[in-house]
Amino acid sequence: MKTPCLPRKAAVLLAGLVLAALAGCGSADKGPAEALGTKGAAQPPKAVPAAPPGLPGMPPLLDPNDVYAADRPNKLSPVVKDFPSRVYVPNTNSNTVSVIDPATYQVIDTIPVGVQPQHVVPSWDMKTLWVNNNRGHTLTPINPATGEAGKPVEVHDPYNLYFTPNGKYAIVMASMDKELVFRDPHTMDRVKTVPVSCYGVNHADFSADGRYFIVSCEFSGELLKVDTEKMEVIGQQKLPFEGAMPQDVKVSPDGKTFYIADMMAHGMWVLSGDKFEVPKLLPTGKGCHGLYVSRDSKEMYVSNRGEGTVSVFDFPQNKLTKKWTLPDGGSPDMGGVSADGKVLWLSGRYNSEVYAIDTVTGKQIARIPVGGGPHGLAVYPQPGRYSLGHTGIFR
Repeated sequence: MKTPCLPRKAAVLLAGLVLAALAGCGSADKGPAEALGTKGAAQPPKAVPAAPPGLPGMPPLLDPNDVYAADRPNKLSPVVKDFPSRVYVPNTNSNTVSVIDPATYQVIDTIPVGVQPQHVVPSWDMKTLWVNNNRGHTLTPINPATGEAGKPVEVHDPYNLYFTPNGKYAIVMASMDKELVFRDPHTMDRVKTVPVSCYGVNHADFSADGRYFIVSCEFSGELLKVDTEKMEVIGQQKLPFEGAMPQDVKVSPDGKTFYIADMMAHGMWVLSGDKFEVPKLLPTGKGCHGLYVSRDSKEMYVSNRGEGTVSVFDFPQNKLTKKWTLPDGGSPDMGGVSADGKVLWLSGRYNSEVYAIDTVTGKQIARIPVGGGPHGLAVYPQPGRYSLGHTGIFR
């Protein structure tokens, strides 16, 4: 009997099936054949821990372990890199702002502003400096490119000013009104008023994720914890010291710890912002007042207004390592660090002067006469991508 002749395509297909069958038989002792293109049994993808959700719209941190990573020496944003370097000093008793050229340590201009200017505050977008005229109930804008003041904006009781990390709101610390007032960051129109039960809201700083901020209440010795997005107070506690007067607030580089200066407890309160438990006191010196982080995020300068000294806190060592004394005394208050990180600038609140201090040696470089009651001076420009307010908290 003649074997029927298969078409060419069918023959090729049959030969392939036979070879595949033989190959299958030959590999029976090796387990099941692998699928085409695989190197073995499929492995489930490794679980990647989700990053804690930050405040919507907030620029992500450059380094999750250092909230100040954008503040390195001379790392100026394109927005501010052409601004002249100046030190702006609000003179509370003179109703003026003294402008110092840091290259010559001389006052080069005096700008009339409203009644009782307290702080000079860089805006979130870093394009404007806002002078907080507390008793004049206005904010005076200064153009840092030209040094010229603009038309004052009516804002009631602006003792201090902050900005949410996403730039959505300005937050006015209305100290005497007992309010936190969320406003449009450009027009300063009121968006939401948050009444508080403590007295003297004045300073603040934000968590690493921007979800909350800690506020000091100077006249009742209390702390608040505020939900940034909900614009609500979610925690409140009385400091465990009779007569406490908390001042400046600053978060640690790793974002885990808040430090709150206290001018009557003569030291810093050390607080876990997440837990918001009772803080511990770290003595620094009489009249502990202002807190400023070095450009390398390793140290924090602590002004002790009541004794004319500056304490230096080392973050990695978690302890105070140095104390600098102004040679002729003084009342070092609020200020900031130069763009290159080499000079600490502080106002002399009760001495009508400003101090320039070498951040390596602690020696006084200059002592500059200004108007009466100099307070929250701003060194500008400074490194960073955006401002959270006060005299310059940049991230």
